Amino acid sequence: MENNKYDVVVIGGGPAGYAAAMRAIDFGKRVCLIEMGKVGGAGVYHGALSSKTMWELAQRVKNVNETIVSVGRKKFEISWEEVRKTMDEAIFERKFQYSCHIKLLTTERKDIFTYLRGRGKMITPNRVQISRHDDEDIFIDTDHIVLATGSRPNKLSSIPVDEKIIMTSNGIEEMNDYPKSLVVVGAGVIGCEYATIFSNFGRTKVYLIDRAEKVLPFEDDDITKIVSDNLEKHGVTIHHSAQLVRMDIVDGEVEYEIESNGKREIIRVEKALLAVGRVPNIENIGMEELGIKRGRTGKHIGDDDTRTNIPNVYAVGDCSGRIMLVNMGEIEARHAIEKIFDNKQDRLSYDNICTIMFLEPEVASVGINEKYCLEHNVPVKIVKLDYSVMTRAIAMRKTEGFFKIIVTNDEEMKILGMRAVGEHASSAIQAVALLIKTGRGIAELSELIHPHPSIVEGVQECVRMLLNRSIFKSSVFKDKLACYSLVNGVKTPLQRL
Repeated sequence: MENNKYDVVVIGGGPAGYAAAMRAIDFGKRVCLIEMGKVGGAGVYHGALSSKTMWELAQRVKNVNETIVSVGRKKFEISWEEVRKTMDEAIFERKFQYSCHIKLLTTERKDIFTYLRGRGKMITPNRVQISRHDDEDIFIDTDHIVLATGSRPNKLSSIPVDEKIIMTSNGIEEMNDYPKSLVVVGAGVIGCEYATIFSNFGRTKVYLIDRAEKVLPFEDDDITKIVSDNLEKHGVTIHHSAQLVRMDIVDGEVEYEIESNGKREIIRVEKALLAVGRVPNIENIGMEELGIKRGRTGKHIGDDDTRTNIPNVYAVGDCSGRIMLVNMGEIEARHAIEKIFDNKQDRLSYDNICTIMFLEPEVASVGINEKYCLEHNVPVKIVKLDYSVMTRAIAMRKTEGFFKIIVTNDEEMKILGMRAVGEHASSAIQAVALLIKTGRGIAELSELIHPHPSIVEGVQECVRMLLNRSIFKSSVFKDKLACYSLVNGVKTPLQRL
């Protein structure tokens, strides 16, 4: 290599690392991107893109069957081969975009961008070693290092994971066919998403082990109920408040034993999926040698607004252990580069993070929820609008769901959070996220002219209820609408006729 000195070296080519490298290019800085596996990481493979492609297919199958079975026609099915083919096409399309982009950059902007395959390891705060499988190691110097090493599925030491019979999300998509039966360990987002996918395909008997009393225990009761009810409606058996005693591979199948309410039960299924979180990839990257401190749990890299205790070393994305989402990894990465090269002083805010859970129905969220307000005694005003009174939902014949918006309990009524549950839910929260970021009240939303018919009209009707200007009155449509204050755990209606 003619010039092995860089302004910044990025270790890891997943969503966060790639975003960091591209933002450094914006500043005209020399950047080296190092990736030991596949560019795109879990954002493309065995994660966001692949699983959501599966979810979209499963939703279409479910929607078709809800239509044709009701009129006496034979149930529609799609082969696993077709599912795999569609996933492979989606992955290839994104992979091809990354490949072309990198090839063109390394050709047209080779003066500032270098891409190296191999395992990156910090030797000093200013030197990185790249170990390559079939070639000599490379040593490069740099002013700054950005760690974006991603994460991997968590495993349990007591469960023999072989990625064939007992799998993580890395193995579930590599199966040769639908399993006749599947047990999912973990009723968080990933577990509920895969339970939704396989139950919607209608080819697999799904069991879901839930250690808590309800799925998605971090969410409001009305959200967990609608998700849980739909899972059970589509044939999922949920083991609530269940402790997994053991799980073994017996005769090529999975045998698991659970204990719930003092009773034990042994069940045999074909496959199992562990959905018990993810673990940051921080081994063998030179942390200990450099004295980089770990975070509170000891399982991730500690940082202060993306900067580690070594001033020129930054940690972004999953390895920093905050919120393991593609969009957050990208934001953190861009923020770190702006701190380095643009002297950005504003700290990164996590108050308006938009998320979506691909469930049945989909759930989108931003900011705090009602559960948080109750647990932390936050005085607020809350408005809730049922999908059944939204014109677009009626037109789609998808009237299951609701919007819930939380604002401060004062005249300003600044937005603190929103939950959208139902068809097109993810399309409804962006404007609310912007208002949370800017600390604005709800008046602007009430006066916007929204497209009609659209789901986002429901947001406008929500804020109109808070302003006592709504078309439908919550005191009349009590089963469809709610508008109340929440102070010291006490709900008080805000609309009276």
